[in-house]
Amino acid sequence: MVIKDFRQTNDSYTNQLSSKQQLDLNAFEDPMNNSSHGELSKFIQEFNKMNTKEIDSSISSNINFMVTVDEMVELSDKLSVDDDELERLLIYNYLNNHNMTSQEIYIYLLNNQNHSNSIVLLGDFNYLGIEINIDKKKAFELYQVAANSGSIIAQYNLGCCYLHGNGDYKDYNKAFELFKKLAEREYSKGINYLGFCYRRGIGTDIDEKKAFELHHKATDLGNTIGINNLGHCYEEGIGTDIDGKKAFELYQKAADLGNAYGINNLGNCYKKGIGTDIDEKKAFELYQKAADLGNAIGINNLGHCYEKGIGTDIDEKKAFELYQKAADLGNAIGINNLGYCYEKGIGTDIDLKKAFELYQKAADLGNACGITNLGYCYEKGIGTDIDEKKAFELYQKAADLGNITAQYNLAFMYESGTGILKDINQAIYWYKKSALQGDKDAQNRLEQIHAK
Repeated sequence: MVIKDFRQTNDSYTNQLSSKQQLDLNAFEDPMNNSSHGELSKFIQEFNKMNTKEIDSSISSNINFMVTVDEMVELSDKLSVDDDELERLLIYNYLNNHNMTSQEIYIYLLNNQNHSNSIVLLGDFNYLGIEINIDKKKAFELYQVAANSGSIIAQYNLGCCYLHGNGDYKDYNKAFELFKKLAEREYSKGINYLGFCYRRGIGTDIDEKKAFELHHKATDLGNTIGINNLGHCYEEGIGTDIDGKKAFELYQKAADLGNAYGINNLGNCYKKGIGTDIDEKKAFELYQKAADLGNAIGINNLGHCYEKGIGTDIDEKKAFELYQKAADLGNAIGINNLGYCYEKGIGTDIDLKKAFELYQKAADLGNACGITNLGYCYEKGIGTDIDEKKAFELYQKAADLGNITAQYNLAFMYESGTGILKDINQAIYWYKKSALQGDKDAQNRLEQIHAK
């Protein structure tokens, strides 16, 4: 879930009324975001420690492909994150360890479709583009066949397809129903995803208490994503009371299990003093660890550390490179922050057109900070023509998503009559919204308005 938003205001407040911008430091695991990365190295290390004699002995000189297929599907299912590249690498790693080729398995799968795991794995090959061009529609059809035969893994994959729209079959209601059925079968991934559905209102009404209960249940079953997400519930008070210490402990547990999001979130705890003392050096080290695991959010946050000198020396060029890396992984947060670098000349030359394009890209991905900064571009004419009405619409959109800076900027628009008719009551309403989230500029503005 993309929920947590560590905000960095880039324009210090003065008595002059003006809009603001923001960087974005995100810290929560979102099944809707496929740029997760981060657990393969640890998973492979554990896999390489496994006693594979039993497996090898069951594979004769002619190779017992059925055992191999079952083992590959089981290993893929043990990944606690859904990441195409991780699964692809896992499959190739398994094959290399057993002196097998993907072509051998692919041919076997084509000729043996009477076994549910064979159908699932052939679906994976189509989905990931192994021995064949990526064909998510075909993968969806294969998962559907295996799901109808009772395969719990296929049902989970099918639910993810409905959630993400893979194979052009996006259907939130069907995704919810599948995850609900999987939860009833005590499948931890399904339980965690069901919690996500309740948290975001996907295929059902938002029910934060139910989301909390499901993340707790997934945690009890040892699901590392569930552990991380339960930590976030305690941090933000989602379906439960805020408990920073409990959040810290859960992030620590997820981190100890190798979950890159848990490692990143533990870094956030040390950065902000959530459930522990502030320790910027420790935060930097944890962001570095998450980044080393390939976690896009950790890479982004490491870039922020280099930009601002958090736990390390300031190195704007390094910050730019890390934001670029996160952006290349498709991370909307990194894309937004890369845009800010181009706008302000942080580690690179100023390129306002490029900044505008990146904010647009982040906004298109639903990133609230990107939407806010895109609005700022339209308001100020940064990389595009001034369009105050468009700026207002974008601030409204981001404000409705709960973005603290957008709420402040929207209030400013109402107060100054920029892009909309003046409305002091609406201005006060949105300043209060922003102030309640801790925006000091909004708090100061409210005091000034009431002092008139």
